[in-house]
Amino acid sequence: MNIKKRNSCIIYAVSTILLLMLDQITKYLAVIHLKDSSSLILIPDVFQLHYLENQGAAFGLMQGQKLWFVISTLLMLMLMVLVYFRIPMDKKYRWLRFILVLLTAGALGNLIDRLRLNYVIDFFYFELINFPIFNVADIYVTVGMALLLILVLFYYKEEELEVLWPFRKRKHEPEEGQE
Repeated sequence: MNIKKRNSCIIYAVSTILLLMLDQITKYLAVIHLKDSSSLILIPDVFQLHYLENQGAAFGLMQGQKLWFVISTLLMLMLMVLVYFRIPMDKKYRWLRFILVLLTAGALGNLIDRLRLNYVIDFFYFELINFPIFNVADIYVTVGMALLLILVLFYYKEEELEVLWPFRKRKHEPEEGQE
């Protein structure tokens, strides 16, 4: 592994750990200050901090499906690490590396909760639009996916992304005498 790639991997690991620590600290603070107490209203009828132990996904979907969440998260983490190692060191791919840091930190943050507690600690609530209660890890994943969508639709060309997918089919060269 060349020095540029090694440094990129170190940055990936350190950045992921720092974001993961921020997520876990905010969840710890939510437990200390919000659990077993009423919501902390920051903007009346708009935004509040409200403690929730979520055993499912957004909107209360898939309650109690811990095994599915753990297995799917582990598979996604393996895929993200594999893709990260395939990203060229060109400046053009810097955003993709950043997105993978966000997605990895978000996935790990909620995975830690599921493994340690059997639920995810959520606490941000936009009452104005009755949005599902969420946490910092969810923000990482949502922002990461939004950025990825924007980049795929408007920034990268298809051939620039083909190098990232480890399972892509190789184009068959025509055999001699065939066209």
